[in-house]
Amino acid sequence: MEKINILWADDEIELLKPHIIFLNEKGYLVDTVNNGDDAIELFKEKDFDLVFLDENMPGKSGLEVLAELKSIRAEVPIIMITKSEEEHIMEEAIGSKISDYLIKPVNPHQILLSIKKNIDNKRIISEKTTMAYQQEFRNIGMTLSDDLNLEEWKDIYRKLVYWEMELQESKNSGMEEVLRMQKNEANRRFCEFVEENYLEWLSASAKDRPTLSHTLFKNKIAPHLQHSDSLFMIVIDNLRFDQWKVIQPIITEYYKIDEEDIYCSILPTATHYARNAIFAGLMPSEIEKLHPRLWLNEDDEGGKNMHEEELLAEQLKRMGLNIKFSYNKITNLAAGKKLSESIKNLLGNKLNVIVYNFVDMLSHARTDMEVIRELADDEAAYRSITLSWFEHSPLLDIIRKAAEFKASMIITTDHGSIRVKDPIQVVGDKNTTTNLRYKQGKNLRYEAKDVFEISDPAKGFLPKINVSTRYIFAREDKFFAYPNNYNYYVNYYRNTFQHGGISLEEMLIPVVKLTPR
Repeated sequence: MEKINILWADDEIELLKPHIIFLNEKGYLVDTVNNGDDAIELFKEKDFDLVFLDENMPGKSGLEVLAELKSIRAEVPIIMITKSEEEHIMEEAIGSKISDYLIKPVNPHQILLSIKKNIDNKRIISEKTTMAYQQEFRNIGMTLSDDLNLEEWKDIYRKLVYWEMELQESKNSGMEEVLRMQKNEANRRFCEFVEENYLEWLSASAKDRPTLSHTLFKNKIAPHLQHSDSLFMIVIDNLRFDQWKVIQPIITEYYKIDEEDIYCSILPTATHYARNAIFAGLMPSEIEKLHPRLWLNEDDEGGKNMHEEELLAEQLKRMGLNIKFSYNKITNLAAGKKLSESIKNLLGNKLNVIVYNFVDMLSHARTDMEVIRELADDEAAYRSITLSWFEHSPLLDIIRKAAEFKASMIITTDHGSIRVKDPIQVVGDKNTTTNLRYKQGKNLRYEAKDVFEISDPAKGFLPKINVSTRYIFAREDKFFAYPNNYNYYVNYYRNTFQHGGISLEEMLIPVVKLTPR
């Protein structure tokens, strides 16, 4: 262990010799002073990892010294030691961002525990996390070789996300690489699972059909309408499960989690298909057939998600739910602030739907803007920028105000995204869709082993533009690239976040029921 330097300032330092000897024997280097001025001077001259500071010394008080030390190097943990148990002194010290607070007389083991809490905690946690994941690695590895159902896949994905975030905190790059390899293996096997089962899930005879995009409202939203005076359904576009987990602690300051579940996006895992399916309660080809005015195909002019409110109204009508509802789509800061200011006006509605588009825009910006590429360079940074946005967004204001009015809430999404790495070549005509994770068209040429193919769109409940239309989906972290200008195309899009294909990150997505605290 690298030697840790401690500064201890106390006017009775001679009486603390046994404590100093104890810490020396444990490998800590301790410098002592008996007044505040000397503490400040020594602190300027030498790098210390931690300070023990007596609150009551002649000359400058401990609180005054604390303020000066923080102004010199704010990051150094300072532990206040005092004889006084007066509440206002404790509050002042805590308000000055002390790291711990001990009441005299202190014993050596109290001192040691405080050091470990403030200095060794990261190392200890890192070591424990690494050991725990090493054991879990074996368990997950054995489970992956089983014949899993969708609920078991959800459990595996939850575990992988949990360990990804835990190892991120531990800064153990070696174990993070092991986890990445295990996640890649899980994604490979999950893609095989989806290819074997997806079309069966859509068939009329399916017995154990999971909740998919087009059944989300019926299964996860509608049952709560009868128990809520006003239910908010917030759809954060393109929100992965790990992104939900980073914003969850903020939300749970205002809401309790009744149920945290994962449901499965339809293919393609893209807004045009998945979100229209959510609001219509229908698969894309069914929307096209029943509501041709409300569905636009890939080559049609105009926005592809412009009729969600009308589709929702039609779904409610089919379900016999004659309720008052609102629908708001937020695509910019001004619209978010305006909606936040009018939350009280929505409480008379049985259902309030809010579609929030920031995360999807972030994903696209990550591709198009160099500065965002640098800010969201990897998975951890992508989560971090999502958290930073959420902490300062009108969406958090909306959630906070809804909680104040005791409104129930469901937070969900339409699909996730994956950071793509490996290009696969595809050739198509000028009418082939441009998405990097799925292609729709005719005369498509590709290696069959690289894709999941739906050659008959009717079986996938997907629109059939012409007699030879087919859909292909990229698996795992692959993306489609055209042979023309291949190297430029690959270099531009590699390591960007994309959606539309088959992966754990795109298909297994959160739906969370919340009640106000």
